[in-house]
Amino acid sequence: MDGAVSEDERREMRLHLGKCRTCSAESERYGRIRSALRSLPPHVPPPDLAVRLRVIASRERARAQQATPLWKRWRGSLQLNLQNLMRPLALPLFGGICSAVLLFSALVPSFTQHQTPGDVPTGLSTQPLVKSMAPLGFMEAGDAVVDLRIDGEGRIVNYSIAGTDGQKADQVRRSIENNLLFTTFQPATAFGLPIAGKIRISFRSSRIEVRG
Repeated sequence: MDGAVSEDERREMRLHLGKCRTCSAESERYGRIRSALRSLPPHVPPPDLAVRLRVIASRERARAQQATPLWKRWRGSLQLNLQNLMRPLALPLFGGICSAVLLFSALVPSFTQHQTPGDVPTGLSTQPLVKSMAPLGFMEAGDAVVDLRIDGEGRIVNYSIAGTDGQKADQVRRSIENNLLFTTFQPATAFGLPIAGKIRISFRSSRIEVRG
């Protein structure tokens, strides 16, 4: 009847119905039922069907909530409220955190440009320190002051010597260089990261003084 068989099967069915009265009567009965169903007018749902379905769903929901323990209902309500509260704030909050991280990363290098010799060390920044010095004394008479620049790995980048006259400048320089050759330094830090910094060492005939 619905044409869901092949042409050969339909031909065999027609031959069988022409010989079998029982199957022929059953086929006619199915045909009448099909025609009767097709002749029925279309059924239009009542206008208040959607409202009645909502009422039934609400009653079923209330019945299910009554059967649920009180702490589970509170937990579900709290989760729903938190989700409704956090969803509008999630994107602005994430954008604000990313902006703060980028801004802080951009400003961290500028914090290290204001350090000068003699600054008081703080928890955020420290000056270079002398880890160990050569087992050699300052052999020259008089005083000499050396300003050194130490890189982030504790190595001497450059230095300048002050407080020496022209006649003894070479001797003092050689003596200082001999001392500095075996001296190790700890680099300055800013927010826990090693950076370049300056340190001042005063060579005296009796002692050696170190200033950051």
